Amino acid sequence: MAWLTSFYPDVYLDSSYEIDFEALYRKGFRGVIFDIDNTLVPHGAPADARSIALFERLKSIGFKSVLLSNNKEPRVKMFSDEVHTRYIYKAGKPGKRGYLRAMEMMKTNPASTLFVGDQLFTDVWGAKRTGILTYLVKPIHPKEEIQIVLKRRLERIVLFFYRRSLEKQQR
Repeated sequence: MAWLTSFYPDVYLDSSYEIDFEALYRKGFRGVIFDIDNTLVPHGAPADARSIALFERLKSIGFKSVLLSNNKEPRVKMFSDEVHTRYIYKAGKPGKRGYLRAMEMMKTNPASTLFVGDQLFTDVWGAKRTGILTYLVKPIHPKEEIQIVLKRRLERIVLFFYRRSLEKQQR
């Protein structure tokens, strides 16, 4: 089952909003790529006060950011306009091209970039394949499209083995 590790996140947290971005900046990270739906807000929701404050905080720290979404442009642009950051829509995750383009936009590289998303098989796998530090966060809201609901069932299996590997490392 070693192939499963290609889906393991580097860090797994409850929320995007608990990431210590100040510490990551001190470690040399300069760019953050975010998924939107169920990572920053519930699926399809507009930016809220919390997400707007997060992007203001990132800018004040010195981070550059890009939204990377497989969604269509109207959805991504609406969110981007509210948080004042650049975006890539119809990104083709887990393909590498969107991640590489995001780093190009931020003038960063894999060693200075991190990715934050809520799905293993698109977000995390694509970022890992590109060499980017990955943060998996728990989905904000349980209401999701049917194809995502099906993927979540497979994710539970991968996360079971991920947690088990962490437990073994801690022994």
